[in-house]
Amino acid sequence: MTEKTFVYGFEKLDVWKKSKEFNRFIYDLTDNFPYSETKNLTSQIRRSSVSIVANIAEGSAKFSNKGFKRYLRISYGSAVELLSHSYLAFDRKYIDATALTEIKIKINKITRMLNSLSNSLKT
Repeated sequence: MTEKTFVYGFEKLDVWKKSKEFNRFIYDLTDNFPYSETKNLTSQIRRSSVSIVANIAEGSAKFSNKGFKRYLRISYGSAVELLSHSYLAFDRKYIDATALTEIKIKINKITRMLNSLSNSLKT
């Protein structure tokens, strides 16, 4: 007996895919942070990144567009939080200006996609 492959709705969303790619980028970037930051800034940045992806997925499982929109707003907030943490990492010289710019570009893309998806949902 073969098991049929099931795809959840969030797996089809471009914003979820883009956020998942961004999560990998963030984990790779924070691998170079000092060990002393493991439980501090590294953890905060990574958790913000995970929150973007997770809230898109969780929101897609809600039984209403209103519920989904709420989770998309939480994802948006997590993206902005991650940007704020990135400025702190830049100030501490854990990342350079190029990395900060790349983060800003990726977050801008993701937040625009989140807004677009949210606006497309009827309430």
